[in-house]
Amino acid sequence: MILEALNYAATWKVTTPPHRPFIRSSIDLWSRARRCKAQWAEHEENTRRAILAAASAASPRRTAVILGSGLLRDVPIRPLAAAFDTVVLIDLVHVASVRAWLAAQGLKNIRLIERDLSGYDLLQAGRPVEPLDFLRRVPYLDFVASANLLSQIGRGVKRRMKLQPDAAMPEDAVSRLIHAHVEGLAQLPAKTCLVTDTSFDLIDRNGVLRESTDLMAGVKLPPQKAEWRWPVAPPGEESRDYRIEHHVGAWF
Repeated sequence: MILEALNYAATWKVTTPPHRPFIRSSIDLWSRARRCKAQWAEHEENTRRAILAAASAASPRRTAVILGSGLLRDVPIRPLAAAFDTVVLIDLVHVASVRAWLAAQGLKNIRLIERDLSGYDLLQAGRPVEPLDFLRRVPYLDFVASANLLSQIGRGVKRRMKLQPDAAMPEDAVSRLIHAHVEGLAQLPAKTCLVTDTSFDLIDRNGVLRESTDLMAGVKLPPQKAEWRWPVAPPGEESRDYRIEHHVGAWF
């Protein structure tokens, strides 16, 4: 708890006020990732491998952007920094421990940007829902990866709609914003990579599937290039009675 509190306090200082409400969820993720390091290792390696495979096809290699860079555990940041002139990391929050790690690595071509990538405010305001349109104004953009972000957009939108009911938000807001992210990537004039968990299974201690939930809100994705399972909550993490495994896909 002491490490979490220190990381939270340090992150508060370096995060802009509009994004401070999201610090807690980032610190919670940081804590779970530390607890589940062994169980998450294969998923993180698979994600890094997919991103590098996609990035290797980019030419030239001037600017790379990582959407949902998070804790960088699933982002091959050193190889990307070596391959591209500039690497831009975009997320709601960049926790202090990640900032400190980057500083210690001496990577001079990394840029951090805080940004809400969901498109929620655009949809709420009745504007065209193009949450990734800003990438078209990034100079010399050659590669973009969305790293385990898409399902989090859906979860975040659901949570926000529940906490802040607004008649201006359509009932299909989640599916529309997920679709907008996928379409936004497809329309970029750069090589892209999408890695996301698409559904999760709730499995009891006897190995019986008790529940399966679609994380894409009905949005159909094309056939993936690679797929695997991610034990997000191994037995004992949330309950001794069940575990949660996510289905993950990679498109590039």
